[in-house]
Amino acid sequence: MKQTGIRSTLRCTRSLHMQFGIAVLVQLGITATTCSQENNWPQFLGIHRNGISAETGLIDKWPDKGPKVIWRSKGGVGMSGLAIDRGSLITMVQIGDEQQVLALNAKTGEELWRTAVAPAYENPQGDGPRATPNIDGEAVYVYTGEGVLASLNFNTGKLAWSHDVVKEHDGKPSDYGMSCSPLVVGDQVIVCAGAPDATVVAYHKKSGEVAWKTGDGPAGYASPTLLKIGERQQIVAFVGAEVLGLEPGSGQVLWSYPYETDFACNTASPISVDGNVFISAGENHGSTMLAIEEAAGELSAKEVWASLGPRSAMRNEWQTSILLDGFLYGLDNVGGAGPITNLVCLNSKTGEQVWIERRFGKGNLIAAEGKLFISTLNGELVVVRATPDGYQEIGRKNVVGKTRQAPALANGLLYLRDEKEIICLDVRKQ
Repeated sequence: MKQTGIRSTLRCTRSLHMQFGIAVLVQLGITATTCSQENNWPQFLGIHRNGISAETGLIDKWPDKGPKVIWRSKGGVGMSGLAIDRGSLITMVQIGDEQQVLALNAKTGEELWRTAVAPAYENPQGDGPRATPNIDGEAVYVYTGEGVLASLNFNTGKLAWSHDVVKEHDGKPSDYGMSCSPLVVGDQVIVCAGAPDATVVAYHKKSGEVAWKTGDGPAGYASPTLLKIGERQQIVAFVGAEVLGLEPGSGQVLWSYPYETDFACNTASPISVDGNVFISAGENHGSTMLAIEEAAGELSAKEVWASLGPRSAMRNEWQTSILLDGFLYGLDNVGGAGPITNLVCLNSKTGEQVWIERRFGKGNLIAAEGKLFISTLNGELVVVRATPDGYQEIGRKNVVGKTRQAPALANGLLYLRDEKEIICLDVRKQ
């Protein structure tokens, strides 16, 4: 088993400079040594944590036999997504009595290293880890099913530090397991814990010491993200019963908005839409667009539009919607975790449905070059044009077994996993 990864000094700061401004990046400690290339997928939902890749030159016509399989490699039990950076693919699997972090060569599928980080995790909704690793420079941050946060070396898999976050803060794991994918902001790594006085917790990246903790409610299942709201960068955490806007660095609560869902099943990540915040939840809850307003030095969340209840236009169960050119593309789950799921295009300004593909099926989606790459629960890869002009399918094919993970896209290759293996497909234009 090899113990070395593929090194590279390439980094992408240009897009972040444009989005956040150099002064803000310096203040947050985000530099060229902590930012991955644009055509990599180093964390949950990609480099900008929004499910969108900047890649071009991808298929726009379905090959006769579907996309070519580059490699298949043995994986393991779990729902952890795939992170790709500098030639390495990293995910979490459950093998035997261990939750492990697994690194593969992204071009060949050859195993580079694997490291056990916690005992096996069992849950009626599925065993194994749920969260996607975050590759940040020479470190990888992972979060296990019961809530162990660990830091490992990117090249060797050597464990740097580990904390049982939920236990150390006197909490208990969420009913369906801890599924928050770690977020890195500056010199801190942030997860949802759902413990008393510690709904959200930040740790110093190098030392593993607690930097701050905030909130007092259930963790839910969504992953926090860094969003630009107005002129400010904020950590937005969609937790079990509310949305929290937090100040980077200190964790101070800047604003909150109640959003109680049955079983605390807030699972999809919040999305920035023209400075507003879009949230959506299943269990027949619905969707809401929030404007974050300031008055007398205080921030508050105000509803721009809402589509709630059984007739909602969009109820994201465990899938984060994609925003492209003012339109939201997402999966609408009908009923309380029911079997019927529609693929929907919404006007983000009004919340009105533009089109709907009924009974599309449960799945997960990402976007690149004006196309949606969708993985369905039954193992299909479906490619659809992202256009408000109606549902336009490019093609579909069964490629893996049952899967809940969104695809990952890096350097023209698309990656998927199920409970047994990891697969790499060539989705470049032929």
